Amino acid sequence: MGKNEVMVDEFPFPSQFMINTKPLSLMGHGITDIEIHFLQIKFTAIGVYLDPEIVTHLQQWKGKTGAELTENDDFFEAIVNAPVDKFLRVVVIKEIKGSQYGVQLESAVRDRLAEVDKYEEEEEEALEKIVEFFQSKYFKKSSVITYSFPSTSGIAKISFATEGKEDSEIEVKNANVVEMMKKWYLGGNRGVSPTTISSLADNLSAELSN
Repeated sequence: MGKNEVMVDEFPFPSQFMINTKPLSLMGHGITDIEIHFLQIKFTAIGVYLDPEIVTHLQQWKGKTGAELTENDDFFEAIVNAPVDKFLRVVVIKEIKGSQYGVQLESAVRDRLAEVDKYEEEEEEALEKIVEFFQSKYFKKSSVITYSFPSTSGIAKISFATEGKEDSEIEVKNANVVEMMKKWYLGGNRGVSPTTISSLADNLSAELSN
């Protein structure tokens, strides 16, 4: 394994990703999984890429340990809101239908929006388009879903790549939906992957102490 990549479960993740000619660093990684009758079932491997400049927006947490940051939802709120490019790379470990993933995303985002009274017709429409996008996909093992969140806008791009099929992508233009998609993956204690959250906290704690 080269120095330029990190293994997440069995999949290599490059330690840097170029987005709009800017290198983003792999700042956190982990998996989504559940345990059924003491058996761990892994669904996806996740890599979180952030513009290294993010540390300038997190200075108030300097000196905190990874364990302290993991429990601090304000810290993750600051990550979500920091005006820097963010990129998520999600690799399928256990194959499922795209529609199943789409429904998980939809309900997580809808619940978060409803809690803050931001679930209106526009949000519903934006979510329906995302569900539709995933509806026709089949998530074979090693398929890759990416989320690109540019710093300058409330727009996100979701792309899907799988062997033997052309890559496809969708743009999400509803800023409220985009914010809650970020929170689904980066939202502290409520994030979909606790291992990713603690990895992010550990790595950013180290970056902040440099």
